Amino acid sequence: MNGHPGGIAHTRHLLDLASLPAGARILDLGAGAGESVLLMRELGYDASGLDLSPRAEFVQQGDLLQTGLPDASFDAVLSQCSFFVSGNVQQALQEAHRLLKPGGKLLLSDVFFSPAEALMQKAGLTVLCTEDLTAQWREYYLDALWHDDAPCRISFPRGKCSYLLLIGRKDDHGSV
Repeated sequence: MNGHPGGIAHTRHLLDLASLPAGARILDLGAGAGESVLLMRELGYDASGLDLSPRAEFVQQGDLLQTGLPDASFDAVLSQCSFFVSGNVQQALQEAHRLLKPGGKLLLSDVFFSPAEALMQKAGLTVLCTEDLTAQWREYYLDALWHDDAPCRISFPRGKCSYLLLIGRKDDHGSV
């Protein structure tokens, strides 16, 4: 079972939509075993990963809500299925914003229980692209539960849930 719906193909899709320049410095927040970090490195990006419980020696241990990394140090931040399980989506978005260089992009796919675009805008990110992948996420998660291989066991709030792919941009100055 992959750590997120769509696996590496999904990561490639996010990267294609973001149109990042070769050599862009990218941080994967919630990198886990580092599959996305390895893919990004293979594609010529300067990629690194951070996770509370890293499962690869090249993934740094750290909290995506407070990374301790310098401001404006990345061209892009990638996160797949990590912001919601952090327990504070808004703080995760604000930390991603802080880490991005002006014009930097957030490549995000995750579960949302409130309007994602509003959360992104509140964190200072302009939404460039949104895709609703709720049907794919439901299939992925139900399959994981059926096979007792769910990536996380968390309590979901009551209410309408969506699984979205979003590309956001930090619009302080310039562009990536």
